[in-house]
Amino acid sequence: MPAKRVDSNQAEIVAKLRDAGVTVQHLHTVGFGCPDIAAGYAGTTYLLEIKSPGGKLTKFEQIWHAGWRGQVAVIHSAEEALKIMGVIE
Repeated sequence: MPAKRVDSNQAEIVAKLRDAGVTVQHLHTVGFGCPDIAAGYAGTTYLLEIKSPGGKLTKFEQIWHAGWRGQVAVIHSAEEALKIMGVIE
């Protein structure tokens, strides 16, 4: 399993989510394609893979996403995440 690289926009996205009242648990150290963060809002947990603009899923991430039977989303900004969670329209 290759070392997990943190996308350059992850810290900014996490800070904005927390400012909006979202709880965030970092998962990027799990590896094996696991999404970067778990975000909790209004009683629901969202799995979010953070990508820099133009970023694409790695091979491990593609495999993980294809096999996951629950919610997971790829985001490039805090606004995308907040929309997915219904915090903003």
